[in-house]
Amino acid sequence: MFEGFWENVFRYPRYLVTILLGVVLNAFSPLIPLFKRPVTLVALLGLIGGSLVFITLTLRAMLGLSAV
Repeated sequence: MFEGFWENVFRYPRYLVTILLGVVLNAFSPLIPLFKRPVTLVALLGLIGGSLVFITLTLRAMLGLSAV
């Protein structure tokens, strides 16, 4: 009745990684042509870096991990 149950259960992490990789590739594929020009490259990297810093500082303040 439960033949291959654990084999099926161990497939789910691989499925999750595949789905996440597909989402990331589809999200960033329109940005690849913008990386060819130095001006837009610097702007996009600044935007991505600033977004990560903003999210980090916001989460730290919300969770009370440090005095901001």
